[in-house]
Amino acid sequence: MFRTVSSDSMAGSQQQKDEGYSQFVALHQAALLTSGVPRLYWPSLHRKLEGEIFDAGEMFGIMQVEEVEEEEEDEERVEIERELNKKANPGIEPSFKVIVTNENGLRATDPNCVFLVDHAWTYRVEHARHQLIEVAGLLHRMANLVGIEFHGEAPDEDVVAAVLKETWKYNQTYQLSHGTAEEKVPVWYIMDEFGSRIQHSDEPTFSTAPLYYMPQQLAYTILWPLRDLSNGEEVSRDFAYGETNPLIRSCLLLPWRSMDPTHINHQTPEPSEAHYQAIFAENKESLPLPVEPPLQDKSKIFKVYTDMQQVLNGVDHPRFVFTNNEKEADILFNFSHFKDYKTLSTERPHVLLNQFPCEYLLTVKDCLASVSRRIGGIEGPKWLPRTFNLKTELPQFISYFRQREERGEDNHWICKPWNLARSLDTHVTTNLSYILRQRESTPKVVSKYIENPVLFHREDVGMVKFDIRYVVLLRSVRPLKVYTYNVFWLRFANRPFSLDDLDDYEKHFTVMNYTSNVQLKQIHCDEFITLFEKQYPEYPWKSIEAELFKTFRELFQAATSKPAPFGICDYQSSRAIYAIDLMLKWDTDSEGKRVMQPQILEVNFNPDCARACKYHPTFFNDVFSTLFLDETDNCHMTAVL
Repeated sequence: MFRTVSSDSMAGSQQQKDEGYSQFVALHQAALLTSGVPRLYWPSLHRKLEGEIFDAGEMFGIMQVEEVEEEEEDEERVEIERELNKKANPGIEPSFKVIVTNENGLRATDPNCVFLVDHAWTYRVEHARHQLIEVAGLLHRMANLVGIEFHGEAPDEDVVAAVLKETWKYNQTYQLSHGTAEEKVPVWYIMDEFGSRIQHSDEPTFSTAPLYYMPQQLAYTILWPLRDLSNGEEVSRDFAYGETNPLIRSCLLLPWRSMDPTHINHQTPEPSEAHYQAIFAENKESLPLPVEPPLQDKSKIFKVYTDMQQVLNGVDHPRFVFTNNEKEADILFNFSHFKDYKTLSTERPHVLLNQFPCEYLLTVKDCLASVSRRIGGIEGPKWLPRTFNLKTELPQFISYFRQREERGEDNHWICKPWNLARSLDTHVTTNLSYILRQRESTPKVVSKYIENPVLFHREDVGMVKFDIRYVVLLRSVRPLKVYTYNVFWLRFANRPFSLDDLDDYEKHFTVMNYTSNVQLKQIHCDEFITLFEKQYPEYPWKSIEAELFKTFRELFQAATSKPAPFGICDYQSSRAIYAIDLMLKWDTDSEGKRVMQPQILEVNFNPDCARACKYHPTFFNDVFSTLFLDETDNCHMTAVL
């Protein structure tokens, strides 16, 4: 008996397929276009993703490359082949390679020649060690994949450390575009054994790209050919895809192919004006027109518009009232960044606001490092750790790293995103490959890690790292008027400091108030000063604070020494509140005396002032009086400039 299918059913099935494909394109088109996946392959890619079809085994095979004893007369030929192999496949000698095993080869014009590669391990860096120890079978699989022998049952710390080091030759990355700040931290993954055996070539035969498949909430790697291949030809990809500069390419390939960077000048002068112009254009701010300084009527009641609950709860000064109508406000005090200063200056020049044009030159880490070089020359000021922009100063960093290595100097470094706070996506390491691969995720700077910090003795823990947060107010640029709040805040690590276990957050980081299930140690600054001076009687806090204030002066002088967009703009209606996070390190002065040298870590825009509001109820009244009334009497403020 034969079953017949009506034409209506067939049409309905085809309509469902069409709708499914249209929905796939709507969800993934932006990612596919960004990755360069040709439209030719999209229907087949949709079919394989929907059906979880992994059919690469029908077209490819993994070949192990073995050393073969050769006759003496063949030595020259073997050496030539070895050199050619090194150029095609960076590394000492790749153990495996992937080749086309289909006897008919493959055609790049075949719409089915797109393949899914599964991921063997997906993780965030801060969880990597724990997962290798706790997830059954993961350490064995990863050790085997990266070529480390491990046959034991229980996790071995040495093997875990070796695997973590080697993974930076295999890691790939992607970043979610939605979710919380924590969820947007870059994800790292290692392709399965098939994908991980694909070697590098400067003339690749294939491209790869990660794709987050929305219906399954899973990521895959997409593999597609760049040209026709015959049976036996190698499948290769470009590990430095998209980079055309020969020097930068050689730097990016350093995890797999050696290079000597010591001839590169590691000095990093301040970038050109064109560099700042490009940042300004990318930031999409418009500069204000000059306005007359607003006259201060001593009886004026200012209407304040704000989207910050801490401000709404914290200001009860009689000369400030809140309004829900932004257009009638005298003061705009907003959490989000303001952009259109030109319109504001022409249409509402009297309106004061809590931001300065071009203040990103302080609050974004790569710009902070750049403008700070105006103090102390190309090496930068003593109060900022030596910092390199991994996007624009990669060769200089590698040269500096290698020269320190050759001199036997400490080489601990910390990688930070340009524009994230709370230690998110921040990494401490001595592994150069680890640092170089960070360039593939979010834009980052790499700074010398403070290997000799001044420590604080916690009775319950021992000698720990700590950092200090000062709230700093910028009242005006011309003249330069800077104030600090008289209360500062302390943050402490939870474990004794030592230069090991670099992925131990509670040992190497101090920001505990945003991390669940960890202890938060809080000490008021008055108590801290007493304990600090007891621990370091030769270093009275007044002298330390004087050096800190000198550091703040130099920082703001540097950031305002040039006109916008090369410096913070002199806009008479702008005011701002920042938080400067810093540490102290041991150093020696010109006379060889041991001193505590301030080290600025970052400058934060519109900082979280919850602790200030909780323990000092007049905090925002003091801030508003200083910024908008130019009155500091009876305020807990100290003029720095």
